[in-house]
Amino acid sequence: MNNTFYIEDNKSGLRRDKFLKTFDDKHTDLYILRNNTGMEVAITNYGCALLSIMVPDKDGIYANVILGHDSIENVINSPEPFLNTTIGRYGNRIAGGKFTLFDLEHQLSINNGPNSLHGGPTGFHTRIWKANQTAANSITFSYLSKDNEEGFPGNLNVEITYSLGVDENALNIDYKATTDKATYVNLTNHAFFNLAGAATPTSSIEDHIVTINADFYLPTDETSIPTGEILFVENTPMDFRTPHAIGERIEDDFTALKYGAGYDHCYVLNKPEFDLVDYAATCIDPVSGRKLEVYTNECGLQLYTGNWLNGFTGAHGATFPRRSGICFEAQHFPDTPNKPHFPTAVLLPDNEYRQYTVYKFDVE
Repeated sequence: MNNTFYIEDNKSGLRRDKFLKTFDDKHTDLYILRNNTGMEVAITNYGCALLSIMVPDKDGIYANVILGHDSIENVINSPEPFLNTTIGRYGNRIAGGKFTLFDLEHQLSINNGPNSLHGGPTGFHTRIWKANQTAANSITFSYLSKDNEEGFPGNLNVEITYSLGVDENALNIDYKATTDKATYVNLTNHAFFNLAGAATPTSSIEDHIVTINADFYLPTDETSIPTGEILFVENTPMDFRTPHAIGERIEDDFTALKYGAGYDHCYVLNKPEFDLVDYAATCIDPVSGRKLEVYTNECGLQLYTGNWLNGFTGAHGATFPRRSGICFEAQHFPDTPNKPHFPTAVLLPDNEYRQYTVYKFDVE
C-alpha cells in the first residue's frame, strides 16, 4: 500500500501509529490528502472511512466538519458502524433481505429489523481495502467482493478514488465497479457532517440550513422501506426546495418524520438529464459561515439527521449526541430490487457501474 504522502503534523492531529494494524495479512493505515488551499482530509482503508475533513470558517479557523474517530480500534468498534464509511454492496435498505434477479431468488443478511441495511453486517464498511495514494491530493481504494458475499451474486471489482480539488475545497468521490454476473450495486458514503465542527459535546445540526433540489421524496413504512409511492414535497415538512433550518419542522406531526424519528428519507433529485452530475443540496451553518454543496450523477439523495446517535465519544474526546450529524448520501433509491418502477440498480457483466459525487466547501 502506497503511503508516501503521509503528513505527520496534519491539521486533524491524527497519528498514523493509531491506525497501523494487521488482520489476516491485511494492513490498515492512515492517509492524509491535502490541496493547495490548505484543506485536509484524513482517511483509513478500513471501510474507506473518512476520519476528518478540515476546512476553514468565515474567520479562516479550521475545524473537523465530520464526526470521526482517532484510532483503528474505535473505527472498528464504533457504536455507529457506518460512520463516514463506504456503503455497499447495496446502500440503504432491501425489504426482507430478499430479491429476485433473472428468476433466481437471493437471500441477504438481515441486520435492520426485518430488512437488510447497507450491504449487511459485514458489508463494505467492514472490509480492508487496498490503497494506493498517487498524489498529495488523491488516493484510490480497491476491493474484490466475492460471489455470494452477504448473499449478493457475482464477483464485484470495486475501485473508489477520493480526490481534493487542487485549488478549491472540494472532496470528489469517484466510484467504479464491474461484475462477472448480473447483480445489484448501490454505493455511497455515509459521512456525518457538522459544519460547526466536532466538539465536546458536538452541537446539534438542527440550526443548519438546508436546501435540496428535489420536488419529490419517497415515503416509507414503519421499517423505513419505501412504500413505492413518489410524493410531492409541497405543503409538507419534507419540502427543502427553499432553505429551511433542519429543526424548524423536524418534530411536526407528520407520518414520515415519525417513522424516521426525524429525517431519514430519500429525495428524488430533479434531473434535466439522467446520469448528469448536477446540483443536489446545500447545507449552511449560520454561526461559522461554513457552507457545503453536494453534486452527484445519482437519482436519489438520502437525508439523515443523526436521529439515532447516542452521545458516544469520537476523536480527541469529542462526543456525538442525537442529531449532531447530518448525512447527504447520494444513491439509487432504497429497495430498488423490489420496486420495478424505480430506476434500475442492476449491473450486468458487460457494463461498468459509475457514480460521481462532490462535497464542495465554502463560506458565506
